[in-house]
Amino acid sequence: MKQKLKNQPSFDYQKVDNALKGVKHWSDLMKDDGPMQLMFKESLQRMMQAELEEHLGYPPRNRKEKDTDNSRNGSYPKSLKTSSGVVELEIPRDRDGTFKPHVVPKYESVDSKLEEQIISMYAKGMTNRDISSHIRDIYMGVEISPTLISKITDKIIDSVKEWQSRPLNSLYPVIFLDAIHYKVRSEGKVLSKAAYVVLGIDVSGRKDILGIYIGENESSSFWLNVLTDLNTRGVEDILIACIDGLKGFPEAIKSIFPKTEVQLCIIHQIRHSLKYIVSKDQKEFMKDLKPVYRAIDEDQALDRLTELGDKWRDKYPVVIRSWENNWDNLSAYFKYSMPIRKIIYTTNIIEGFNRQLRKVTKNRSLFPTDSSLLKLMYLATKDVMKKWTKPKTNWAQTISQLSIFFEGRVKLKLK
Repeated sequence: MKQKLKNQPSFDYQKVDNALKGVKHWSDLMKDDGPMQLMFKESLQRMMQAELEEHLGYPPRNRKEKDTDNSRNGSYPKSLKTSSGVVELEIPRDRDGTFKPHVVPKYESVDSKLEEQIISMYAKGMTNRDISSHIRDIYMGVEISPTLISKITDKIIDSVKEWQSRPLNSLYPVIFLDAIHYKVRSEGKVLSKAAYVVLGIDVSGRKDILGIYIGENESSSFWLNVLTDLNTRGVEDILIACIDGLKGFPEAIKSIFPKTEVQLCIIHQIRHSLKYIVSKDQKEFMKDLKPVYRAIDEDQALDRLTELGDKWRDKYPVVIRSWENNWDNLSAYFKYSMPIRKIIYTTNIIEGFNRQLRKVTKNRSLFPTDSSLLKLMYLATKDVMKKWTKPKTNWAQTISQLSIFFEGRVKLKLK
């Protein structure tokens, strides 16, 4: 049974009475040094003194009941940021340094509303030091260290893990896979890391980020790990996977989802081609290339590709050979109607999402850890996805056609 506390410090009602004399409007109750803030402060001070008395086992100035070598050792100031302002406290301490007040924990000097503001600013791409400076300006000089801000934002790591492991749908008609590259410090070295992003369109036509994975420079072997994770989390079938031209990528997809059709991004292929064509030839080459990927059907596209090869093969054999060797995965979209073509022939959907991420991460040239990078990308992703409330345009027509092309693999719910 706990000992009854003696000589608890009395509540200073005189301070509150004096403050009440100046109240002319209800809003005056909540202002700095107003009655409500003073009552809050006095209550906290009294509770901390009571906690210390229980911790030491004897009341102030009564050493007769002392049964410990430990003793009171003054106090230290602490600013508690609350939604109604800043409360200046005196935190009591003991000589052994073992006392930790529960009512105002040592590292939790920020209330939940301010924590939400800090996390929101972090999600917008502000650095810890920028946030610290911003809070100092808002709260008139009150300091929140970058270290404390990091501790606050670290609280979402559990949410990130939960999000990364959440169950997924059994079928995604279309997914897009792409990677963004960042500099991350690791074991004293600065490494280039890839953030692997998977964007899926579900049967209802709505976009969702299925996962973000941090790994070394982009490779088909790491993508294999990503695809395995999607499968483990419940994805059984993908109709069409839209990807860039990374070597071995289509094979990695087929090894996990053998029935999935792969569509290489036409825009990526064009950009890759132009790297090997001198600037004076690029305009003319593009004029000859457009009829290939803008053809009505694959037969017409193959005729135009033959003409392109006849004209440019001697000068740019690597470029022509790339189009020919990748043709099976480049030409998949020709079999579909225009609504489906517009979705899959390019990875613009996921690149648009990646641009949103880059806006948030542009202030950080270097991330201290993989975890800090993933934390920011998660927060930015949740922010972007708030706007994804509607299905893709003409989705009813699109999914209806996909259900015909992939007979038996799409189960539509008829109202």
